[in-house]
Amino acid sequence: MRFAPCVTLFLAIGLGACGGKPEPAAGKPAGPPATLITTTTAESITLDVTEDSLGTLEALIDPKIGAEVAGRVIAVHAKAGDRVRQGQPLAEIDPTDFHIQGQADAAEIARLDALVAQAERFAERQQRLVAQGFISKNGADDALAQRDAARAQLATARARSGASRYNLERSKVVAPVEGVIETQIVAAGDYVKVGDPLYRLVSNRILKAHLPYPESAAARIRPGQPVRLTSPQQPDRVIEGSVEQVKPTVSEGSRALDVQVRLDNDGGLRAGGTVNGAIVTGRKPAAVVVPEQSVVLRPAGKVVYVVAEGKARQRIVEPGVKRDGRIEIVKGLAPGEVVAEDGAGFLSDGAAVTVKAAPETRPATAAARP
Repeated sequence: MRFAPCVTLFLAIGLGACGGKPEPAAGKPAGPPATLITTTTAESITLDVTEDSLGTLEALIDPKIGAEVAGRVIAVHAKAGDRVRQGQPLAEIDPTDFHIQGQADAAEIARLDALVAQAERFAERQQRLVAQGFISKNGADDALAQRDAARAQLATARARSGASRYNLERSKVVAPVEGVIETQIVAAGDYVKVGDPLYRLVSNRILKAHLPYPESAAARIRPGQPVRLTSPQQPDRVIEGSVEQVKPTVSEGSRALDVQVRLDNDGGLRAGGTVNGAIVTGRKPAAVVVPEQSVVLRPAGKVVYVVAEGKARQRIVEPGVKRDGRIEIVKGLAPGEVVAEDGAGFLSDGAAVTVKAAPETRPATAAARP
């Protein structure tokens, strides 16, 4: 009987060890905590189907100004970077030779004027003598021929004088269009020949966008289709245009199809810059769209989480085109369904969620007076 207290102690310890787990405290939820998310509603909108590309801008008007007469450059009035207007003087070529030629032409014209006047008087006199019967008609015909030859020589001299005056005008190099001097090649003192380059002028008034596309897009792109253009030079502006030309050949180097779009420029864009082009090739009148962050990648594929009764249910979807931060859902979602937006990447199928309320817009209050 003296072992009874020990047995009683062992039984108490064993019963304590075999007892069940303690019950959770009242009011504490079981399972993982709910995920805080925001939600959005799938919308049905009219969606343009586009072919997107990154291209470059080219100036349609970029003349290379060359010398139209030979001579030494005596003055340069414009340099690289200057903005010039049409007809503005850029440089001058020594006009001395043309002045001398003009004086010689004027003297020759005066001499031939006198000869023509003399020949006309002689021809009139010969015709009167023929009428009076003093000479034969052959004599009058010779006088008329000499008069006509003198007139032809005078016309030739006047044409030569016009060419001299034209060359004198061309000794002043002027801007053929309004633009910016991109390159100055000539300097004062240079001797130039006809055709030698003097300046390179660029006008950004009319630009052409070159948009490269893969060969597979050739069947979907044709002239006249609307195009939306954006540029890093003007990020907040969307330029509307249309496809002007689709090159009939594919570039040998890049194996790309060259699609060209002409656009009028207000001066905000510069040739040589990049441009994003979106050619509208079709239109979907009722496309289901959700924010891009609502679509997440899971082992089952791309999914959205439909939110109902505090739970997130995984829905496998087939995404389509992306546009302005939203993505089209081709299959797997109906318009009007509520899906997770912010926080969708942290969800799993059946997860408990707490929807974050949209912030209330409070009226502005007056600043406290000091």
